[in-house]
Amino acid sequence: MSHPSRPATVDPAAVPVTTVQDATPAMQAAVKQDFIRQIVRDDLASGKHHAIRTRFPPEPNGYLHIGHAKAICLDFGIAEEFGGVCNLRFDDTNPAKEDPEFVQAIQDDLHWLGFDWANLRHASDYFEVYYLAAEKLIRQGDAFVCDLSAEQVREYRGTLTEPGRNSPYRDRSVEENLDLFRRMRAGEFADGARTLRAKIDMASGNINLRDPALYRIKKVTHQNTGDAWPIYPMYDFAHALGDAVEGITHSLCTLEFEDHRPLYDWCVDKVDFAHSPELLQPLLASGLPNEAAKPRQIEFSRLNINYTVMSKRKLVALVGEKLVDGWDDPRMPTLQGLRRRGYTPASLRLLIDRVGISKQNSVIDFSVLEACLREDLDAHAPRRMAVIDPLKLVLTNLPEDHVETLTFPNHPKDESAGTRGVPFSRELWIEREDFAEVPPPGWKRLIPGGDVRLRGAGIIRCDEVIKNDAGEIVELRGTLDPESRPGMEGANRKVKGTIHWLSAAHAKAAEIRLYDRLFAVADPDDESEGKTYRDYLNPDSKRSVRGYVEPAAAEAAPETSFQFERLGYFVADRRDHRSDAPVFNRSVGLRDTWTTKG
Repeated sequence: MSHPSRPATVDPAAVPVTTVQDATPAMQAAVKQDFIRQIVRDDLASGKHHAIRTRFPPEPNGYLHIGHAKAICLDFGIAEEFGGVCNLRFDDTNPAKEDPEFVQAIQDDLHWLGFDWANLRHASDYFEVYYLAAEKLIRQGDAFVCDLSAEQVREYRGTLTEPGRNSPYRDRSVEENLDLFRRMRAGEFADGARTLRAKIDMASGNINLRDPALYRIKKVTHQNTGDAWPIYPMYDFAHALGDAVEGITHSLCTLEFEDHRPLYDWCVDKVDFAHSPELLQPLLASGLPNEAAKPRQIEFSRLNINYTVMSKRKLVALVGEKLVDGWDDPRMPTLQGLRRRGYTPASLRLLIDRVGISKQNSVIDFSVLEACLREDLDAHAPRRMAVIDPLKLVLTNLPEDHVETLTFPNHPKDESAGTRGVPFSRELWIEREDFAEVPPPGWKRLIPGGDVRLRGAGIIRCDEVIKNDAGEIVELRGTLDPESRPGMEGANRKVKGTIHWLSAAHAKAAEIRLYDRLFAVADPDDESEGKTYRDYLNPDSKRSVRGYVEPAAAEAAPETSFQFERLGYFVADRRDHRSDAPVFNRSVGLRDTWTTKG
């Protein structure tokens, strides 16, 4: 099966290998230290490997989420750090749940995170190899065709404290097994009628070794191979052999695969491509290189973050039940959702670095993720002014046609970012929460008869409060102290507070979506009180308001992030934002407000 989009194969022997010993002192200071990297360094130093190969092997049955970001950064990061290569391999062995939409989304996510693969592969590229390997296992007496139903297999398997029982079909002859397996391949039998099972040990303390299934009958059209195969390899079989076929040196998996490692090694050792090169002949016909070698599986802990769910089943339900606005809803933990929320690749890579690599499962507080985004955006996001709950302020001592342009830095810590002009006029928008008719203790903003500084414009006094018939404040009237203007003698007069503003005549109306955490509790997976994650949804996780932004913000391209001064970090929505109809999503506030919520 050809895949026109597959990049050319990269030869790892042509890529220089960098070790700690080769690095300069400055490079060594930045060398990452964890148990996996130490294994890789030891393997290179001992000569066990001269080139490193890793792979990222997603199943294209959904969108990637933030948990996958850790595996991505590790798989691609290790290859990059040690001068090796990393393949992207789609484990497309379950076509009933897979979709080309997910394939494209996964590739987009990887590129967005800043990674590229050496070779694009699919498990389906190796279907013929897997089939020949299965026949070899049968001939060796290591596999048999079983007629037990799925329910019967569970009954025979035993429990954690009781051994399983052999299938009554376990002692079929090699000839009968080969005949039945070939007829499975020919499509003679119905779905679920038979499986090919490994012959290992039904009394093993590791249930994964109790004669696991290697092939099942599934007459489903495959997105790459069409209707060529009525049988498909099981994940454990295909994954192990896929790594071996591609010559992967270090197969990095999360901890839930630790109990599967003995089966992984069993598959690799029993098939033994090194002594059965004939099994790899189909690769030559498809133009794929023969890179087979024995891989080593290494497990590490997953990335777990509170206030989220990452179960694919639950994410599918959230979308299917319209509890969120799709897979890229900015409240979702999917990479598509995080991107739309305004999270940057740099912030996610920073998170992965801070969490580190270990074998100890733990839960990271959501605030750590938010802090990484703040740190990145504080350094890089241009500043703009916006008002999300507008209140009109009229400066009565300015002419009605007064308009001037004030100059503001695009970034207060980066002169190279330049400056921008912001129009200033008689009528302004200010934040409603910056005015209090009856101020609470310690109030430092605007009050009737009080002074406050308008950011970069001067000091104003509130002279009059205008209300409607319902008693609601609809307008403030005040005066601007001409001696407090920038450059004037009174510009440094001390007042308690500074507020931001927008010229009412020039500000652009915008939809501003105020996103927050999707769940109101730290552990939405907790069902101890008879509740489900649906009961823990945060009713305030999304609020849409009509506000105003600077013209320079409205004209920004989608996915441009800003710090809206005094409000937080916002991003122009990648789908809905237009210069004539701006839409901004709140990425994160200026500070953590959840810690105090307890």
